[in-house]
Amino acid sequence: MYATNSEIRFMLTGRIVLSKYRLQATMFVLVAFMLGCNEFMVVGILSDIANHLHVSIAAVGYLVTIFATVYAISTPFITVLTSKFNRRKTLLALIAIFLVGNTLSGVATNYWFMMLSRIISASVSGAIISLVMTFATVIAPIQKRAGLVSWIFAGFSIASVFGVPIGTTISTTYGWRYAFFAVSVITIIIFILLIWILPRNVKQVQGSIGGQLSLLKDPRIYIAIILVMFTAATMYAYYTYIRPLLTTGMGFSTGSLNILLFVIGIMSILSNRWSGYIAENGGLNKMPKYYIADIVLLVLLPVGLHSKVIGFGIVLILSLIVTLLNSPIQLHFLNTAERDYPQSMVLASSLSSIFFNFGISLGSATASILVGVVGVDKISLGSAIYALIALGLIIVLNRAIRNGKVNQAKVSE
Repeated sequence: MYATNSEIRFMLTGRIVLSKYRLQATMFVLVAFMLGCNEFMVVGILSDIANHLHVSIAAVGYLVTIFATVYAISTPFITVLTSKFNRRKTLLALIAIFLVGNTLSGVATNYWFMMLSRIISASVSGAIISLVMTFATVIAPIQKRAGLVSWIFAGFSIASVFGVPIGTTISTTYGWRYAFFAVSVITIIIFILLIWILPRNVKQVQGSIGGQLSLLKDPRIYIAIILVMFTAATMYAYYTYIRPLLTTGMGFSTGSLNILLFVIGIMSILSNRWSGYIAENGGLNKMPKYYIADIVLLVLLPVGLHSKVIGFGIVLILSLIVTLLNSPIQLHFLNTAERDYPQSMVLASSLSSIFFNFGISLGSATASILVGVVGVDKISLGSAIYALIALGLIIVLNRAIRNGKVNQAKVSE
């Protein structure tokens, strides 16, 4: 049998649509990679920046804190205020501002200039990834949403695993400024390709600022954002001091740190892919058992530190499961907004990144306090407490979601 002309055209159209979707999905992951490089790369080149700008390494370290704080605070304001504008044009404009901020970091001549450039980059980074998540719900078929969201999150992990070492190598070989310039080149390429592949006419539901913020009154949302914060705190209450945990705690040599951190990073990438699978198969209902596993492992970690194999094994398993919430909770925010608060789609897509950054601040501050009180080998006990709180929150959230479905069913009847 031979295919008719109409069947051939249908197959060709389908292949073109699929190819375009794959290109769009790849670009969205690259955007996350770009943002991740800009945010995390500073960690690897702190010493180089400090030496050239003639400031202490502690002062440069504050750039990381300032970035996370500005990121968390500015994102909801920008997403709400720009929601009435065309999303395609808004995303391109924000990426252009990001490009300016990142490039200014590369040409910074003093500490305050560098701080200003980091504030510019941070102020738009959250809104950029929020819009990317919103576009992801538009271009992805419903059955592919979880997978695409997990890959976008993986873009940040890839930046941590590969982008940071590459940036460090560039800094060591050519100078730290060229590490920022490399990100600028990537940004320009992404910007040009996005002009071509971003959907031009995306359906938008506009609403007042109050209408958009009404999303936050829903218990399915405000419980979820607190859950995100305590999940991030669970991770960073021990991960902030991962290097001394590996060296002082487990006894690994400083020379082996790069390969150990690389393996941990690979586990984070696998975690993002597993997170997407969970989102497609049970979602938030599957999460309580992973929080129970977190609690057990975090309580056992101080004992496990006496053995390199056991201690590092616990850290690897934690790296695999501690952020499995990412994709299920992001889909929960997006699907709830799409169904019940369409005017708040962009705000909903930003909630995870906003409160994850607040959780980073909470967790790192807790770790810093506990190091002075109980020592680096027991800081995971603070993480265990946050994991216990998160376990309670996920149980309450699942109950709120079930109640919401019951109420919707009664209304429809």
